[in-house]
Amino acid sequence: MAKIYDVHGKEAGTVELPAVFKTEYKPSLIKKAVLAMQANKRQAYGRDPLAGKKTSAHYHGSRHYRYTMMNKEMARIARIHGRIGYLAFTARFVPQAVKGRKAHPPVAEKVWTQKINKKEARAAVRSLIAATANAEIVKARGHLYENQLPVIVTNDFEKIAKAKEMAVALEKVLGSKEMARSGQKKIRAGKGKTRGRKYRQKIGPLLVVSAKCDAMKACSAIPGVNVVTASNVNAEFLAPGTHAGRLAVYTVSALKELEKRFA
Repeated sequence: MAKIYDVHGKEAGTVELPAVFKTEYKPSLIKKAVLAMQANKRQAYGRDPLAGKKTSAHYHGSRHYRYTMMNKEMARIARIHGRIGYLAFTARFVPQAVKGRKAHPPVAEKVWTQKINKKEARAAVRSLIAATANAEIVKARGHLYENQLPVIVTNDFEKIAKAKEMAVALEKVLGSKEMARSGQKKIRAGKGKTRGRKYRQKIGPLLVVSAKCDAMKACSAIPGVNVVTASNVNAEFLAPGTHAGRLAVYTVSALKELEKRFA
């Protein structure tokens, strides 16, 4: 049995947890499922096949040829020929030359997708749902919630349409320390901050609802907080970065949907 909390953070009864919360914890399977989801979202990229090759530079290799490059005291590589002034015998095309091709560039034909069996993906989600009820795993991930797990709330949370009201309700249930932690944002170390990912945002709690509702819009404005329906909850939502134990908040209706999905 698990306690149910209302929007004011007070106990509003108890509920029996579905059997999915008794699933065995399998970290290796979880990691495989999350990496497969991340890989399948990657966009193919690569250089132009002719990049660095659009040049008239070529190599004269025959020792007895009239325009040979032997005995010129220069590396025998592809060079620009002809009466063209300062570009005469300038190296091109080869990787070590200025404006040359890349030695081993990324190719757009590379396949990034990873396959995973449907039963494995389903088992990973079951294991992750069970991990949300394990206090050791949740604390190891960095969450600052001290009360009983999993966190079950009334269906009134699904009717909250304003971000301020949702933030106050979650703070009363989860505590101010956890909500303050999920709002933390810092500047990334390294060159990543010059490449469109300047900030690092903490991952906060996940609200699992029964169906599309007003709470989905309310949570979108709260930093670190995500919301997902019970039918769409997956490994990436429950284990961002392949690390299980995300603090999940389930509504009573969401528990019933999970029981149907994993019956």
